[in-house]
Amino acid sequence: HKFFGNRSSKTFKPKKNIPEGSHQYELLKHAEATLGSGNLRMAVMLPEGEDLNEWVAVNTVDFFNQINMLYGTITDFCTEESCPVMSAGPKYEYHWADGTNIKKPIKCSAPKYIDYLMTWVQDQLDDETLFPSKIGVPFKRNFMSVAKTILKRLFRVYAHIYHQHFDSVMQLQEEAHLNTSFKHFIFFVQEFNLIDRKELVPLQELIEKLTTKDR
Repeated sequence: HKFFGNRSSKTFKPKKNIPEGSHQYELLKHAEATLGSGNLRMAVMLPEGEDLNEWVAVNTVDFFNQINMLYGTITDFCTEESCPVMSAGPKYEYHWADGTNIKKPIKCSAPKYIDYLMTWVQDQLDDETLFPSKIGVPFKRNFMSVAKTILKRLFRVYAHIYHQHFDSVMQLQEEAHLNTSFKHFIFFVQEFNLIDRKELVPLQELIEKLTTKDR
């Protein structure tokens, strides 16, 4: 049961920092500035003259940090007892596999699943060959497919929080924060077609509600 002792610190991954002064840092600042305008559709668009891979990379790191923080606020409510399976409502259950260490999908509790998931994402983000932090280092050919897998998996954390822990989110008065973060995420993946529609089904109604106001 070592997992429990340091649960909240374990699941709460360290923030992935984008080096100050780098081009990616400038891009992140640009993203933050356009987000401030409140127009999310505009905010997610590729800035003129920028590289799509780099834009996707910077935003993926940012979403990882956001989801990390959001999940961090509710880890006390997401336990082996409360969430023995990783689900997004009664119809959707996720089993973990990463293709390398765990090839055959395993059924596990939500906290364990999210810990596997966030650790796996962090390993990808820390891989300099996949997410180069230096300017001019080219992205690998398979970068986009890795980014898509990361975003598809991060979506599952939002789905779990919304379906299983929304009352806790409301108690903590975090719902505006969660909704804004998720809406930004959805506009981003829609803009560049990064997540398959069928993957988004568990939150379909919410997605429609959040996105129709801004058509």
